[in-house]
Amino acid sequence: QVQLVESGGGLVQPGGSLRLSCVASGFSISYYYMAWYRQDPEKQRELVASISNSDSRTNYADSVKGRFFISRDNVKNTVTLQMTDLKSEDTSVYYCNTDSQTYNWGQGTRVAVSS
Repeated sequence: QVQLVESGGGLVQPGGSLRLSCVASGFSISYYYMAWYRQDPEKQRELVASISNSDSRTNYADSVKGRFFISRDNVKNTVTLQMTDLKSEDTSVYYCNTDSQTYNWGQGTRVAVSS
């Protein structure tokens, strides 16, 4: 059974940092480009960052470039999103999936940036 389980969210002040983790089971992430997304209620899901499977090339949305950093561990079957210099507009629910959104979405992890 395929599962994507995100964790690491929370409440943080502007300028703070959080580290999100995604543990995949039921498939090997080594075959896929993986990505982090975020979605607010009544808004479309937004691609935040992606990472290739072969050489870990990364790509970021302009809004997070230079502040967020995606990484992967194919042995542990995990994808991580290090978020720094967080802003109020980063408040959202964050999800991971393949870059083609192959699998059912997990429950996500909520990030709230507020003073």
